[in-house]
Amino acid sequence: MSLVSQIISTADNELRYPTIGELQAIEEYLKTGEQRIKTISILRDKEKEIIQKASKTLFQIHPEYIAPGGNAQGARKRSLCLRDYGWYLRLVTYGVLAGDKDAIEKIGIIGVREMYNSLGVPIVGMIDAIQCLKQATVETIPEEEAKVITSYFDFIIRGMS
Repeated sequence: MSLVSQIISTADNELRYPTIGELQAIEEYLKTGEQRIKTISILRDKEKEIIQKASKTLFQIHPEYIAPGGNAQGARKRSLCLRDYGWYLRLVTYGVLAGDKDAIEKIGIIGVREMYNSLGVPIVGMIDAIQCLKQATVETIPEEEAKVITSYFDFIIRGMS
């Protein structure tokens, strides 16, 4: 839920108008809209480059994942891993767009440990993967945009831990 939706919902539940502080929070959110859209656009446009860097780093850290019997052995399994990278990168853009981490939690964190455990995917590897994705993103996009996204990656990492 976006900041604006949260404020409206809270005020309505409490049968009141938004407070001055809430209105100021909305004003600040709207002021940063252009920057958030720019950041999302850069992430979208650089997705393949980011994923390529992140996967290369992850498979250097964990070569056993692409070795025979590994979770990313072969083209099919590796493409599924890379698909997940794209999904997590999109989750970060949803958080940036909403201006909070609620969407990330609802869409991508709740139940993630159980899902990966049921698939036999080591959660440590997924945490390393998200850290590699974060680092590749920070290295690929301008510093101003990188500052915006790091807390969203950290939220995903904490949610998996």
